[in-house]
Amino acid sequence: MRKTTHSLSRLVLLTFGALALMVPSYSALAQDMTQESVPELPEPLQNLANEGAQIRFLGRDQGLDGWIAIKNGREQYFYVLPNRQAFVSGILFDAKGNAVTHDQVRRLQAQGDGTLSALAADDPYETARTEDKKQQYEFKTPSEQLFWDVENSNWVPLGFAGTPVLYAFVDPQCPHCHRTLTSLRSYIEDGKVQVRLIPVGLRQETKSQAAFLLAAPDPATTWWRHLDQTSLLPAKEEISTQGVERNLLVMTTWKLTATPLIVYRGKDQKVKIIQGTPKDIEALINDLGARS
Repeated sequence: MRKTTHSLSRLVLLTFGALALMVPSYSALAQDMTQESVPELPEPLQNLANEGAQIRFLGRDQGLDGWIAIKNGREQYFYVLPNRQAFVSGILFDAKGNAVTHDQVRRLQAQGDGTLSALAADDPYETARTEDKKQQYEFKTPSEQLFWDVENSNWVPLGFAGTPVLYAFVDPQCPHCHRTLTSLRSYIEDGKVQVRLIPVGLRQETKSQAAFLLAAPDPATTWWRHLDQTSLLPAKEEISTQGVERNLLVMTTWKLTATPLIVYRGKDQKVKIIQGTPKDIEALINDLGARS
């Protein structure tokens, strides 16, 4: 810890704040910049990329290599120390109190990114647990193991924390998914249920759209605008789809092929699955134990 403090004697690192950048994958970035200008991606950040995070090199300022990672609608900034033996997370400020990180983001925007967006700092949602952690659990039934896999997929929240939760695998262009979410919308907005949307794609175009939703700074608004046909999800080829592939793997592992696919724990604590459009939304909400 003393070495870290000494290395940053004229810098201040604060916890990450309210800036985010929806960004292409690290591999795509490397095609646009010379090998000399982009340092090797640190292994912990490579692990995040493998889990579906969008990674972008921010540049080298104040002697530190900066990176941004966005996963599940949450951004983090990382700075590698000069000895490359450790890195820290946070917004980088210079000795005069100027936010270097903000300048780095603006610099990228000036280079043509054009995707600078605001992202709320408070994030009450946990990111997916790792496969290593999964080994610590003993599942009494296959349904409990399925539910664990679903909980730890890559999802974005629609609705308020602290309300009954259901998980929904959706394809961005699936009309049945659209109808299902439209039927659930009033319950979501009234605070009766939180839907954790698990984007998948059955074609390359929809995979890219699903990946964009995972990286969006305000996924709920982005999704509803897509549903309302006011601002469709873009299908950007440079966006990493690894997070979406992990979601698809959950479906294929459990031989679940239809969307929408709803998984939830009922008020009797049993894990339940609905493949396709629910026949009775009101019954589903009641089975969740949502308040009327």
